Amino acid sequence: MFDVDWMDLLCRAVLRERTGELVAEACAWTVGLSDRPHHLRRRGRLVETGGTIGDRAATGLMLSGDEDGRLDLGDARPGSFADALNAVGADGVVFADHFDREVVEPFVLTTCVRAAERARDTRPAEWRELLDDLGEDGTDLVEVVRAGEWEVPLRIDAEHLVLAALGGVPLLQVEAEGLPLSLVRRAEALTREAAPPPAPAAPVADPAASGAVFLARAALAGGDPPEPVVPADADRLLALLLAEGIEPDEVADVLPHLPLAPGTADTVLGLLAAGR
Repeated sequence: MFDVDWMDLLCRAVLRERTGELVAEACAWTVGLSDRPHHLRRRGRLVETGGTIGDRAATGLMLSGDEDGRLDLGDARPGSFADALNAVGADGVVFADHFDREVVEPFVLTTCVRAAERARDTRPAEWRELLDDLGEDGTDLVEVVRAGEWEVPLRIDAEHLVLAALGGVPLLQVEAEGLPLSLVRRAEALTREAAPPPAPAAPVADPAASGAVFLARAALAGGDPPEPVVPADADRLLALLLAEGIEPDEVADVLPHLPLAPGTADTVLGLLAAGR
């Protein structure tokens, strides 16, 4: 592994600065969790218990079971945020796994990218040396972060920060705290869904495919004047172009796409400027 300890420390520092944002995102993620049917795994089978997660949380019953969950969450207080993370959903996956994928991983990636931006702007010499070590050019900071592998250990730190702040807090209280931000996130999503798709970029015109160039090439195909057209035949070429209906202001754009000898284009433009 590369000697990038300073970058690892910077990522951790930025994560600590963003702890409040992380906790807010965690609270917003829980909104609606209490309304879901509660499940337990019994003898390997996933079964509904007949109530919601919120019903059990409100009465102080355990949300997680013995056959699922993570060992580090096994001693969670009944009905708490940590207990909810350790519970199993209708898909048979503990909510902690969903939380990691939907909140922790994207938050940590964004944090590492912000740390990379700070390193690039405040420590340019060390940043350049780091890019050389990683074999990256720095144009894609996400790829730089993934090459440096800073996000993997930072996920553990992020999980610890969330659990330290919310682990023992009742789930219903965490949901209430997260409701305002959850509404903002939903409004943002609705706005994105309602926005019309971006219009495709207009194709760049190819001067070689223009009608004027087509006419000029067709006229020269007759062999008079012969190709490549030499400067001595510049007057004949200009007369041919104008006879084909090519406007004088189009001549300069047409010439680079015709088979001309060196100096012919300049001679034609000189004749055109002289009014011949």
